[in-house]
Amino acid sequence: MLYAIISEDVEESLPARQQARPAHLARLESLRDEGRLVLAGPHPAIDSDDPGSAGFSGSLVVAEFESLDAARQWADEDPYVAAGVYADVQVKPFKRVLP
Repeated sequence: MLYAIISEDVEESLPARQQARPAHLARLESLRDEGRLVLAGPHPAIDSDDPGSAGFSGSLVVAEFESLDAARQWADEDPYVAAGVYADVQVKPFKRVLP
């Protein structure tokens, strides 16, 4: 089943994001390589593809996991969690309708 992992950043998260980004991306690339990743990306803090020093306000990952517990465990092990980037992480079942 698909799950949405919706994360909200702490204030001034950009330095921690930059430091943990390679490990964070490696985990997402593993999901992609396994054919389980639907989409992933950050929410720019301003209305721009490149928010610069404004940084990001959170992230969204939609991927396939065996269960809600497995999705939560994967989210809990995110390097951004360990680095203190996220203030809150929600994991919800997701039903893809389109496309």
